[in-house]
Amino acid sequence: MARATAYDEHPEHKVEIDAEPTSVRVVWNGHVLADSPRARILREGRYPAVAYVPREDVDMSKLERSEHTTYCPFKGTASYYSLVHDAERSENTVWTYEDPYDQVEGISGHLAFYADRVEIEGVS
Repeated sequence: MARATAYDEHPEHKVEIDAEPTSVRVVWNGHVLADSPRARILREGRYPAVAYVPREDVDMSKLERSEHTTYCPFKGTASYYSLVHDAERSENTVWTYEDPYDQVEGISGHLAFYADRVEIEGVS
């Protein structure tokens, strides 16, 4: 992992991961994608809180790797997955930081879901 220098340049920007894991359930079109007592909640600036679920607590059979990536100067490069089940599809709905910056290493091996495309229970 590497250290993000964006924190030095923007010390007012806060990215925090809750110390204690929380229970989260993620549902998409009636399919339970994740049910985990070990989710990590990430809070960044004024953005809504995001649940990061351990990969082993996610039904990976409904996810298809995408070529899409994005970059965050505070977290690193995100890789994406689309949700797929029969004829149902939701593009780039899941993301993960496979090699996050040191400051957010707690989300390594975790997946996050866009809250406007799935139902997420347990995040406040």
